[in-house]
Amino acid sequence: MFMMLVYFFVAVAMLMLWMWNEGRRLPPGPWGLPVVGYLPWLDPQAPHLTLTKLSRKYGPIYGMYLGSVYTVVLSDHKLIRKVLAKDSTTGRAPLYLTHGIMKGNGLICAEKELWKDQRKFVIGCLKQLGVSKISGRREKLEARIMCEVDDLISYIKSKEKNSSDEVILDPADTLKHNLGSLINNLVFGVSYDREDKLWKWLLHLQEEGTKHIGVAGPLNFLPFLRFIPKFKRPMTFLVDGQRETHETYRKIVRHQVESLQKLRENDANYQADNVIHAFLLEKEKREGDVTEKFYSNEQFFHLLADLFGAGLDTTLTTLRWYLLYMANYPHVQTKVQEEIDQVIGSRRPSVEDLNNMPYTEASLAEIQRIRSVVPTGIPHGALEDVEIEGFVIPKGSMIVPMQWAVHMNNDIWKDPEHFEPARFLNEEGRYVKNEALIPFQTGKRMCVGDELTRIILCLFITVILQEFFISAANNLQLDSTGECGITLTPKNYAVAFKMRKQSKH
Repeated sequence: MFMMLVYFFVAVAMLMLWMWNEGRRLPPGPWGLPVVGYLPWLDPQAPHLTLTKLSRKYGPIYGMYLGSVYTVVLSDHKLIRKVLAKDSTTGRAPLYLTHGIMKGNGLICAEKELWKDQRKFVIGCLKQLGVSKISGRREKLEARIMCEVDDLISYIKSKEKNSSDEVILDPADTLKHNLGSLINNLVFGVSYDREDKLWKWLLHLQEEGTKHIGVAGPLNFLPFLRFIPKFKRPMTFLVDGQRETHETYRKIVRHQVESLQKLRENDANYQADNVIHAFLLEKEKREGDVTEKFYSNEQFFHLLADLFGAGLDTTLTTLRWYLLYMANYPHVQTKVQEEIDQVIGSRRPSVEDLNNMPYTEASLAEIQRIRSVVPTGIPHGALEDVEIEGFVIPKGSMIVPMQWAVHMNNDIWKDPEHFEPARFLNEEGRYVKNEALIPFQTGKRMCVGDELTRIILCLFITVILQEFFISAANNLQLDSTGECGITLTPKNYAVAFKMRKQSKH
């Protein structure tokens, strides 16, 4: 009798929900269970595959409940551009981890006026650091990047070689050090030796924090799970890690305050060469309520964490995928190297060289397509009801721009699981952009670091392939399925680095 009553109330609830949906003209989508919604059917190891499969059934826009969060999934690039171009979709999804732990601080989780102010600040800061061609500081930025590139090359060359004169290693750790050291220098203005204990600890917190957020993912939709032991541990790690990281940032900022004072004493027109200096100088210009709201220490530390974490994680993951695919597709690698030899020769490259290397640029675009670093995209939130394609996205909904579904769409990309850079070349062999490629997302919240990432990847990739031919260790095909957390990362792999004869460095 009890179970019959339960089924009856569930049926009534589902009927009422259906009637409400019809009245609001919500997008079509799958049914879910009370409380948990569609979560039980979402593959926790590969949510992007589940959501992409649903898009093929329900179309380019569909909706469903994930726990208590109503979610609208977009899988057409034109629709994504249209929706994310609206001011009403610049919010962040009402997720427990981002709102509960970050409290709307930083840049990634910020909304409304705080987001607008801090985004404008970060864009201006990046231009000042040399990301913009017209800033006059591009050469200095490239020199900072090349310092880490050369250190990476020297480190690989210093490792013991096998009988075939190859260095075999998993490139993840050394890439993490050199890319992390670069981002660290740009954001915090400090550098660490490869074996520095504090540096290793910071990198460990970054890596483990990403994993724990992945494990704790269901908490975003079902906050009551935080009382269950399985989820208490990752929550404790995230909260404690955030507190300890911010304490470290506090010490770094204190040192940079003193450094900034000395630099300004020697040069009254000093321009910031790291984010901390830029933030302190900007805060000095502000007065009153704006300073209290947008330039508090809490906001400062969250912003620093966002810029360091996002800058390192996405760039590192893309570069690891690139090396993996070069090893798996040696004929592509050879064509890239032939182009490098022809355009650059033995000198060190600059970003401008990429304009004359269409196949190399196409290979980078193809890696960003075939292995979307953030396959589900960065979710947005609807700040008010949004009408689109005859449907309503209700205020407070989570909006998911499905990069994986777009980048793996058979109607756009022929044989999408095949790695083929030529798909980005025209008949004359020139690089051609494809509007369906959206690795940095699109719209008003498009990634602010897209150009910096492009510069970093260009210089690292070009020099690595200028110096080495890369092959899979033991000539085995490397696994390209990946592991999905916040980002889709390659499984651990080892490759052989063999010096190329034409290299003179």
